[in-house]
Amino acid sequence: MEPAILIITLLCGMLVSRVGLPPLIGYLAAGFVLFTLGIKDTSLPILQQLADLGVTLLLFSIGLKLDLKSLFKAEVWAGSSLHLIGSILFFVPVLKVLGFLGIEQLDGFSFNQLMLVAFALSFSSTVFAVKVLEDSGDMQSLYGRVAIGILIMQDIFAVIFLTISKGNIPSVWAFALLLLPLAKPLIYKVFDRVGHGEMLVLFGLVMALVVGAWLFEAVGLKPDLGALIVGILLAGHAKSSELAKSIYFFKELFLVAFFLTIGLNGLPTLADIGLAAILVVLIPVKIVMFIYLLTRFKLRSRTSLLASFNLGNYSEFGLIVAAVAAQKGWLPPQWLIIIAVALSISFLFAAPLNNSVAKIYLRYQTRLMKLERHPLHPEDRQIPIGNPRFLILGMGRIGSGAYDELRSKYIGEILGIEHKQELVDFHRNQGRNVVQGDAGDTDFWEKLERAPNLELVLLAMPNHVGNLFAVQQLKRLNYEGKISAIVQYTEDADSLKDSGVNTVYNLYEAAGRGFVDHVIKELLDSPSVNASESAGEITNENHAIAADEQPVKSTS
Repeated sequence: MEPAILIITLLCGMLVSRVGLPPLIGYLAAGFVLFTLGIKDTSLPILQQLADLGVTLLLFSIGLKLDLKSLFKAEVWAGSSLHLIGSILFFVPVLKVLGFLGIEQLDGFSFNQLMLVAFALSFSSTVFAVKVLEDSGDMQSLYGRVAIGILIMQDIFAVIFLTISKGNIPSVWAFALLLLPLAKPLIYKVFDRVGHGEMLVLFGLVMALVVGAWLFEAVGLKPDLGALIVGILLAGHAKSSELAKSIYFFKELFLVAFFLTIGLNGLPTLADIGLAAILVVLIPVKIVMFIYLLTRFKLRSRTSLLASFNLGNYSEFGLIVAAVAAQKGWLPPQWLIIIAVALSISFLFAAPLNNSVAKIYLRYQTRLMKLERHPLHPEDRQIPIGNPRFLILGMGRIGSGAYDELRSKYIGEILGIEHKQELVDFHRNQGRNVVQGDAGDTDFWEKLERAPNLELVLLAMPNHVGNLFAVQQLKRLNYEGKISAIVQYTEDADSLKDSGVNTVYNLYEAAGRGFVDHVIKELLDSPSVNASESAGEITNENHAIAADEQPVKSTS
């Protein structure tokens, strides 16, 4: 039956993807299909092992991307903590009432069991949120960063639960793990030397599964916690993003096994589906709670609404919590299926709602703005830009180089826009006129003051979707000046030109031309070439060609 498992899982994933939903819903469905064919999780122990590896690598990947400073922002740590408490306080009495009304799955539930279910339902989906943000190009927008920060805090809450659920008292050797940061220089040296191919993947697996999971488990701690902490330890390395990308498909493949094991626990009954539907109806309360909390932290109502809708679903981490509770006998196994069905239904509704959030905001804008608290969050206020002639969107290496070149000719008439505060501070210390803002975020354009004498906008952002979005917003604001852009791929250049960009430069082609120009200049300036010229070994004809900036031909 092994070929059938792979084929059915692939087909279900493809069918779900075709309608614009995350494939994980298809994997859950594949588990149910396989169960009807007589396959159970107990008959495939390797599937459970792969599922455990998927969860471990998921936490390791989260650690690799974790910016600890972002978690210390009040809207993130306090917002996620208060929402967790509020969700539990809301769900526990609601579940109790449903039990009194005769919902059999809640009949006779203890307070601790109600707390466990409420805790599992309080999470929002990291997988879904990241997909929505990547598709919209809003990963670095303020609302996107807030949503991701809250999701990471929720993931940390889940890891704490998983660690406590282990139930064993850690060994005294667990204190030795406090010395792990002292090994950071040695680990970073190894990280530097593993290269960029399969050795990098192998290094990541060793760090996640051996240094993280195995080492922590050996001293009586939860292996998932070890994977997360080791990921955080590596997050400061320059190649951490590359490592995360290199193990991405391993993580995704093993997580397929996790979702399959959920479906292999049994089919949902009509009563289970009905209860799951009731739980989905309660999601708007989670969204409203997020909106209220985020506006309390002085975010604009629009920012709060966008982030809240991104978090308006149930989570794969809720499934992980329920799976652990079911294994420990704290919850009936059917609750794993109920939460899986609720998760799937929540995705069905969350996808179109996130696509319509802009229309929803326009409809209720007046009411929502009444929730705002002033002065607004420093990152969510009106953006003053003065009256520049040149605007550079994206102040990375390319944007910085463009700024310095323009500054040599047009002093005081240039403005750079950069979304990372640390880069803004760096540029200001270097004497550049740079303000914080994310040109890939609609809010940026809503908050941007007008510059009547603006002549040229340079798009130097690394994300093509962000550059394309910026062009659309400039056109919406009736900007009539010139637009130039840097791209990496030819197809990106074509789409930008079609959208109205005046000049497009291919990054690699420009680098190649610059490299050749530099080599030719070095050759012409070298002593051997100068000596040859003085000796008459380069003809007058070739001098004429060189003067016209054509390729130099040697006659020697």
